[in-house]
Amino acid sequence: NGFRIDVAAPGFEKENFKVLMEGDTLVIKAEAKAQNEEEKVKFTRKEFSYSGFERKFILPEFINKEVVNAKYNNGILSIELSKATEAKFVKEIQIQ
Repeated sequence: NGFRIDVAAPGFEKENFKVLMEGDTLVIKAEAKAQNEEEKVKFTRKEFSYSGFERKFILPEFINKEVVNAKYNNGILSIELSKATEAKFVKEIQIQ
């Protein structure tokens, strides 16, 4: 009935993701930033971390781009794509 794309992304939260449909391309972006600060009497220690990725998938024309569902659970982003109802284009070609 369709396709499913699973992306393993441990350490990310649901809010870190953006899933976009750009024409015939499915774009998955994730970005996470963290800051840790420790203050002591003689020093202050700050740590910054950044992680992110972007993946693009060119979809076949028989995918229904209006019906795309995404779920994030336990470090795995699952995207479900359904097939469009088949509307076959048939045209007879004249032979010359």
